Order: sequence, then structure tokens, then C-alpha cells
Amino acid sequence: MVIEKTFRRFQVAGRSARASIFEALTRRAALVALAGSMSVAIAVFAQEQPSPDADPIVTDEGMVFPDGVFLPRSLTENEKRYLIEHPLVARGGNGDASTRGSATPPTGPVRCVAEYEPMQAVLVSWIGSSTFLTILAKMGAQATTVGNADYYVVVPSAAVQTTATTLLTTQGANLSRVKFFIRPLDTIWIRDYGPRYIYQGDVRAIVDHTYNRPRPNDDTFSQWFGPLKKQPVYDIPLIHGGGNFHLNALGESFATKLIKNENPTLSETQIIAYWQSYQNVTTHLFDPYPASVDSTQHLDMWVQVFGDKKVMISDWPNNVGSAQDVICDNAAVYYTSQGYTVSRVPARSLSGTHYTYCNVVICNDLLLLPTYTNSTIVSAGHNTAALNAWKSVWETADKPAHKVVQVDCQAIVTSAGVMHCIVMHVPAPLGGTAPTAYLKTPNGGATYIPGQVVPIQWITDDDISVSNVDIQLSLDGGLTWPTTIAAATSDDGTENWAVPTVYSTRARLRVVARDALGNTGADASDQNFKIDGPHCAADFDEDGFVTGDDFDAYVLAFEAGLLSADFDSDGFVTGDDFDGYVTRYELGC
Repeated sequence: MVIEKTFRRFQVAGRSARASIFEALTRRAALVALAGSMSVAIAVFAQEQPSPDADPIVTDEGMVFPDGVFLPRSLTENEKRYLIEHPLVARGGNGDASTRGSATPPTGPVRCVAEYEPMQAVLVSWIGSSTFLTILAKMGAQATTVGNADYYVVVPSAAVQTTATTLLTTQGANLSRVKFFIRPLDTIWIRDYGPRYIYQGDVRAIVDHTYNRPRPNDDTFSQWFGPLKKQPVYDIPLIHGGGNFHLNALGESFATKLIKNENPTLSETQIIAYWQSYQNVTTHLFDPYPASVDSTQHLDMWVQVFGDKKVMISDWPNNVGSAQDVICDNAAVYYTSQGYTVSRVPARSLSGTHYTYCNVVICNDLLLLPTYTNSTIVSAGHNTAALNAWKSVWETADKPAHKVVQVDCQAIVTSAGVMHCIVMHVPAPLGGTAPTAYLKTPNGGATYIPGQVVPIQWITDDDISVSNVDIQLSLDGGLTWPTTIAAATSDDGTENWAVPTVYSTRARLRVVARDALGNTGADASDQNFKIDGPHCAADFDEDGFVTGDDFDAYVLAFEAGLLSADFDSDGFVTGDDFDGYVTRYELGC
């Protein structure tokens, strides 16, 4: 029993602690009769690290991920057993106190960002075997040069950052475009748990979901990354893996019916409605591949949307009539019916490995395409056929800067995923180098009284960061902004505003964001709101001021005989009304 407990300590310990545990095991081995058996056990325990794609360990406290355990994209056997007793529960939704982001959907204009749109960066998790990390380094080199993007790299420690820098340098990355973030993660598969971006107004925001794996560091990543980047996080109440989702820039999205299995208490209609509510997309659900062909059942293993109405779909020339072949052919028919130009690339299933050429990474003008060294794949010409297929649709005459680059992915494809599975896209800020803002509230239509305290809420965005904001008040529908409510105030997203003693039916607010270089961007209330203070009778245009514009407007209304010129409210427009207005105008109210 003591030996079994020590063995468990050895399994869950980090690499630095294993030497002392190993010494303890060695001393105890000398005290037991079965020394031969123990020596074999010790030799096993003394391995430097578990092999890649090993299982995490189930303990009373939950899942434990020892150093060097590189999890596949699919569920491991221990994870499957763990979920039987500890089923996942989706966070988010209106009134859900357990949500870690916003408990309500985003307001205002929302657009979910497609992968082929302009990108500021691609985001990766630097974790896995040396062969995995080499793939990440090669991708980083291409993204920071040909892709003209930043490379956001999440590392567990400063020491790992140093080794990552060395490997990225060796592969030719532009290090000025590599940005490191130190935080522990469980796996490399950031596509499935990373941030899904939307534009809320002109500001980037994140929609997060409950990760469909019991991997806590992964599952909480977006809740950490959003505040770090000062980007709001909205918690959609779905259990999900982000690789099972594709969309275009027109608000058309796609997934497989795996999403229904992951959310058994919801109907397909309810699931689609959540995506509509949080991401402003309409969604079509396809049948998933059989799990025996692809254990993830994710759409990104056999579909890639690369334009508003352009899609690449796998084909199965060596498995004609198979379940996966029929699913792909049916999808091609559907996309064609929706006005898409459909292209096809080969796919192959060998010895339990799904070789795909749809699991690509688009980064601005760059398209990273997997290639494989498996002898059957090579001899069948699949690598060449896939390259030619992608070049024909990506490196077109009207896109001379577009480039397809192949990356050897043999080492990672056996873990049920390829390059698309290990990146998440970070879209470009819509303001370029200038800040943008989105005023969430007050956004118009309400009535306020003087002295009332009204919360002003906003979000901002910038290519680097916003330094501070001004908040301004207009009483003439946004024509002028004479009143500053707060100047150079903190960009914390909220300000309590005491409504002034004025009258206006055309009041609006505006938030002006400013960066360290003095660049500004602004957003104002979409509609007028009313401040129901003392009404000055001479203020004919109700903008809060008595000017010549009021007199001119009254004269025009009087000459036209409009009831708005009935100054004494007797139901008639007469000279008495004109004389009464002139008197009040000369008094200034």
C-alpha cells in the first residue's frame, strides 16, 4: 500500500520532484522481498517523462496533468470515465450566477469575424512534444513574415519563453512580432477552448463557451485573456469545442450535430438561437463523421470556409460510398445550393489516423497547408493533389500576394488534429492605429430627470491600448458637444452621470477614446433621449439654448400656420402667439 501511494505521488509530481521520490522508492525496494519485481518497477518509474498522448490521472480532487503528458484533441479514456461521474455543465445565459463573463448577450450591432478577414495575430499554446513545438515554430515564422501578423504565444513560464524564443529564431520568425503571455494551459488545442471574436460596434469582444473537455486551465483561458486585453467576454451557455464551427463574413455559420450531443438538454433550434443571440449568425448543422473515422467529429477536419461564398470540402477517392464520403458529398450539394463555389481536396483514413487537407490556417495573405510523410499518403500523391487544389483557389490572379505554404504535420495528425486545431485567430482592430469606442448605454429613447444618476457604460479598442476617455453631452442631437461630463477619465467602462438641470428632447452622449499617441475615436448614442428639466418657452428647437435659430424656426412655423406656433395654446395661430413668443425670446426664456 505504501508503495502504491508513493507510485501515485510519482505520477502526479512535476519533473523536478521525481528525483527525490525515486530515491525513496529505491530505499524502500531494498526492504521488500520482491526486490526483482521492484527493480523493474523502479526502472519504469524513472523514465524522464510520460509518453505523448498519455492519459491524465483521475484523483479525488479532479483531473491531474503531470509534466510531459501531451493530450490528444479527443477525449482520453480517463477523461471519459471522469465525465461519467462529473458531467460538464454549461455556464452563461441570462440570470446564470455561475457565469464567469457577461451573463447576457452582447448588445448593439454584432458581427462574428471570419478567419479570412484581416488579422492582427494568431494565438497559440506552446505546449507538447518537441515535434509539436517545431510545428508551432514553423507556423510562427510564416505568420510573422508572409502572414504579416503578430504571433501570440502562451507559455507556462519564463524559462519556456526562452526556449520558445530560440526555436522561433531558428525557424526564421520575426521576433518583433512575437508576443508572449505567461499562463499555464493543459493542451495545445487552443482552437477548441480559445476566444471566439466578434465586433461589437467597432470594438473587438470575445464569446466564450464551456470547453467540452475536463481541462480546467484550458477552459478558463478566455476569461483570463479577455480582461488582460481589455476586451469584454460574453459567456454563451453552450458546451462546445471551437473547432466544430466555421463561418463566413456574411453571418452564415456551420457546425456538426455533435453540438446537440454535447448539449442534450437543448434542442437544435435552441442551440442555433444561442449562436444567433451571441454572435449574430445563422447556423446550419451537418451530420458528423463516425467517431471511428474522426474521434473529434469536428467540422474543421473536413471543411474550410475561405471566402464569403467559397468553401473547400474533403473528398474520399479511396473510400467512395463510405459514411464520410457521403457526408462530404451531401455538404457539397448543400453549399452549392446556397450559392457557394465548392472545391474539393483528398482525405484518407489510415490505421486510425484521419489525414486531412482542410485543417488549414489562413492568416491574411498566407494559407498554411499540412503535408504528411506517411508512405501511403506520399505514394498516392495526396500531398501534391492538395497543394494544387489549394493553389488554384488561393493563389489567384486577383490576389497576387496570396501564398500557400506547406508544413510537415505528420507528428501531430496522429493526435486527432492538425494546424487549424492549434491556433485561434485575433482579428485586426477596426480603427487601425486609432482607437474605437462603443457606447453601450444610454443609447437613446429614454427620458431622464435632472438629478437622476444614470450609469454610462462603454467599451473601447485599440491596436495597442486606450489611455483615457472623454465623455460629452449634446443637447442638439449630436450637432455640437459643448458639455464635457468627464475629461481624460480612466477607461474603466463605467461612469455615473448626474443629469443636469436642462431641457432637451434631443440629448445624446458621446465617449471619445484616446491612445498614448493622442489618436482618438468616438461613439455616440444611436438615438436622442430626453432630459425633462425646466422648459424654456423661447427654446423653440428644444436644444437647451435660446439662439437666433429658435427665432427663425418659430417664424417659419408661424408663417406656415403650424400648431407648433400656437404659443398661447388656445388652438389657433394668431398675432397674439407671435407677440407672446417675441416677448419671451427677448427675455431670453
